[in-house]
Amino acid sequence: MALADSMIAENINRIKATLPAGARLVAVSKLKPVEDIMEAYRAGQRLFGENYATELRDKHAQLPQDIEWHFIGHLQSKQLKYYIQFVSLIHGVDSLEHLHDVDAAAAKAGRVVDVLLQVHVAQEETKFGFAPEELERLPDLQGLEHVRVCGLMAMASHTTDESRIRADFHAAQSLFRRLKDTAFARCDHFRELSMGMSHDYPLALEEGSTLVRIGSSIFGARDYSKKPF
Repeated sequence: MALADSMIAENINRIKATLPAGARLVAVSKLKPVEDIMEAYRAGQRLFGENYATELRDKHAQLPQDIEWHFIGHLQSKQLKYYIQFVSLIHGVDSLEHLHDVDAAAAKAGRVVDVLLQVHVAQEETKFGFAPEELERLPDLQGLEHVRVCGLMAMASHTTDESRIRADFHAAQSLFRRLKDTAFARCDHFRELSMGMSHDYPLALEEGSTLVRIGSSIFGARDYSKKPF
């Protein structure tokens, strides 16, 4: 069920008031109608995150062109064509193969695309991403001319144990700092750490997140029967 317009604006303003300097809100609008997104837009929100490629493509065509669209879903190389021409940031590049796929798609589109490398710090085996040790020995990326690695993305374990969640976020932040001092020491653009969703973003902010991905706390619950296939 869609929230009343005033509630969406209220939620946007409440969350933004909690963000420290240097942190930004990505409003996760997957499976939400364009009317809800426009209400968030009228409240001043410009960063939106989508999980499904065709939904992102369709919303981009219908909504204001100054929106900064982030793709935050699981990356599928065959679907890059739907959003590579306009996406501002891809959050979940979880393998070298996918990094090369994004580079190739961006080259065809004639642009350089900003990406985050997804690191697997959670306890569940189902989470995607590089193992931390893989990123510690990341090969030279100089040959990739159409992607720009701007930081890391991480998801915490799915648990109510705050100490476990904090430990996951802390591990991602520690790795981010090490990479910033080593492999990406000469890259001014390596500065984003995307961590935290509706249920755990305060802990993520305490552990240094610069991008929080919040959906249900803004727009309300989603109807997953509307998921595009």
